[in-house]
Amino acid sequence: MKRNILFRLNASNRRIPALPRKSSKLDRIDLRILDELQKDARITNKALSEKVGLSPSPCLQRVKRLEDIGLISGYLGLINLEQLCRHVTVMATITIRDHDHSIFSTFEESIADLPDVAECLKLSGSFDYLVRFVCTDIQRYHSVTEDLLVKIGGKMQIASHVVLDQTKQYRGVALDELVNG
Repeated sequence: MKRNILFRLNASNRRIPALPRKSSKLDRIDLRILDELQKDARITNKALSEKVGLSPSPCLQRVKRLEDIGLISGYLGLINLEQLCRHVTVMATITIRDHDHSIFSTFEESIADLPDVAECLKLSGSFDYLVRFVCTDIQRYHSVTEDLLVKIGGKMQIASHVVLDQTKQYRGVALDELVNG
């Protein structure tokens, strides 16, 4: 029986087997490592190993394996923009009027090139995308969205929602509940 194996490239461009969506190769310690790293990506290996009950060397090996198989895709610093600069955050719901594949592709390519776009999610439901823009001011947001409308040939509708306050910041997800729940 022929078996298909998926591969992906890791950071050093080595071919590695891709993990299935729900992997039986993850154990309780792997999940604890992932959970601790999503809480504090700057934790030292020594402190991480103590929290998950391993010695430092096997802990580091597990972290590297989780990176290699793509479960850890990067590390980010959360910047407090309120202290850094004046800005405006806008959540925009975007509906593509003509459901032509090429228009969706053009939109996604255009969004990917915009430094003002912090996040873009393709959704089901009454609109096609939810985009988080972080701009210097509302005039910049207006300019960016006008340019985007021109690139798409006016075939989209944008509903803008200015963020007044962030009542909860993303700090990771409940991994144990998602994986084992």
